[in-house]
Amino acid sequence: MDQAQPHTAATLTGDLRALGVVPGDVLLVHSSVKSLGFVAGGVQAVVEALLSAVGAGGTLVVPTHTSENTDPAGWQNPPVPEHWWPAIRSEAPGFDPARSPSRWVGVLPEAVRTWPGALRSSHPQVSCAALGVRAPEVTAEHALTDSHGERSPIGAVYRLGGKVLLLGCGHDSNTSLHLAERSQASPPMGETGAAIRDADGTSRWATWTDLVTGEDDFDQVGAAFEETGAVAVGRVGSATARLMDQRSLVDFAVDWMARNRHSVDVDVAGA
Repeated sequence: MDQAQPHTAATLTGDLRALGVVPGDVLLVHSSVKSLGFVAGGVQAVVEALLSAVGAGGTLVVPTHTSENTDPAGWQNPPVPEHWWPAIRSEAPGFDPARSPSRWVGVLPEAVRTWPGALRSSHPQVSCAALGVRAPEVTAEHALTDSHGERSPIGAVYRLGGKVLLLGCGHDSNTSLHLAERSQASPPMGETGAAIRDADGTSRWATWTDLVTGEDDFDQVGAAFEETGAVAVGRVGSATARLMDQRSLVDFAVDWMARNRHSVDVDVAGA
């Protein structure tokens, strides 16, 4: 490690402000905390820096996905024996916003999810957590059949004129591009399932039809968007960070996908 000095919540806040984060922002963050280098106070300091950057009137939003809460019939990483499937479907504890930890989205979302005052949306697979004045609006609606659409936190960030921050990660992690997928004229749809916890504390397996997502071309979409000059690129800590207006990104991606997607291999979430 060749850092001259450790990064701190204060220096990270300064980096975020220099990048273009301003008080009052609704900021959707995708992150690789380890890319920041050594931070005094670790992930807690990173959350404090983000909250300081958006200020008392701002809102921090993170994905708190639970990718293991999907139909085991589609699992590939790794697959499980078919004779296990009925037990997994019947015995898995249903998704609970307060209890179910996020998975495969990094340490920052878990820190935000468990932060005092955090709210979390109700989707059993692709929930989001939020802190700040607009958190109730961001998390209030998350329709089961509209995981990444208008009736989701991603859609709420769009309506609120929010920004996307890629903190040490690329556009392949840019969940807002799924909103562009959902906005296509005829998006691919398929059946999915998850364990859901009802108000009485019991769990049940539910199935529904939703968007079949495909991230294979997200890096291409992001690169094309960056060529327009609409993305601020800079350093936050030791990480390369990208900041962009989410509405501009999504509108660009809707058009890009309509012109360039003809046959895209889709990646159905699995545990």
